[in-house]
Amino acid sequence: MEARDFMPGEAVIASIKQDLELYESERRKATRARWLLPLYFGLLAVVVVGLALLFNEFADPAEQWRSFLHVVLYCAACVGALLAYKIGTKPAKGLQQSFRQHLLPIIFGFVADINYRNAAKPGSFDRLPREATGNFDRQEFDDVISGKYEGFPFEIYETHLTAKQIGANETATLFKGVVVAFEQVKPFPGLLVATRRAGQISQFGGSELTEIESGVPALDGLYEFRTDNADAARPLVAGRLAQALQWLGETWPDEPARIALQGNDGFLLLPLKRNFFELPDISTSLDYKLHVQPIVADMAALLATAALIRKVGAANDADVKDAG
Repeated sequence: MEARDFMPGEAVIASIKQDLELYESERRKATRARWLLPLYFGLLAVVVVGLALLFNEFADPAEQWRSFLHVVLYCAACVGALLAYKIGTKPAKGLQQSFRQHLLPIIFGFVADINYRNAAKPGSFDRLPREATGNFDRQEFDDVISGKYEGFPFEIYETHLTAKQIGANETATLFKGVVVAFEQVKPFPGLLVATRRAGQISQFGGSELTEIESGVPALDGLYEFRTDNADAARPLVAGRLAQALQWLGETWPDEPARIALQGNDGFLLLPLKRNFFELPDISTSLDYKLHVQPIVADMAALLATAALIRKVGAANDADVKDAG
């Protein structure tokens, strides 16, 4: 399955471009409020300075500019500036988020039962094996998209998982990026995880799992494969999983991806520094080729990758063909 198989058709693209034109009109209106912010702050500064000078007339000479009334004034000015900023930016932020909620389902119109949420806990998150992420104590979520493509149900979400370091007031990032949860063609009888080598699995408490090798030196040097069912895992690790990881290395050449298979569930974790579904700031005019098409291409590549990985446990080519 190729990424181009997931790309929207010309009719969908035309619909997206029409929505971009409507968005552009609303965007201009929303950004006008931001242009007024310097005026708000300037007027506020004039008022604060004027009142401060007035208070100096009544203040003790030793308390010029720092009397109790001055302190109250400065605090009120800070609150006023914060309110002005929120009022000035709220229309633009609200428009951009509402447009994301409107645009993303249109972009992914080829997906059945499409559902978009923001900052919500994904339904599959609690089933994500901690052996693939580490023992985090804080999680944050951004965009969450779920749906089904030709019988292939999935959930894609952006997450940031962190843990407080022992004996320190700092937190360590265990994972930041995008997670794809999917249903496997054939359930794996146990747990199988593939993560970057460097003691990551052992650090995450996976030392109780058995380590196996793929037989591909380049992969075994980069990845650790650990499982609680070595007999069932070996043919996968030496077969389609190794092929999928090699393809992943070409498709997503940044930090190595992680894979976790457990029962019916499959998880693909792609570490990313950027926002996967990122749209430009509200001050930027949206262009389909420049801003939207890359999101569509990334999503298509992600679905194609997940569609490949979910078939690694298939017994034969007939099963793979039946799975789409």
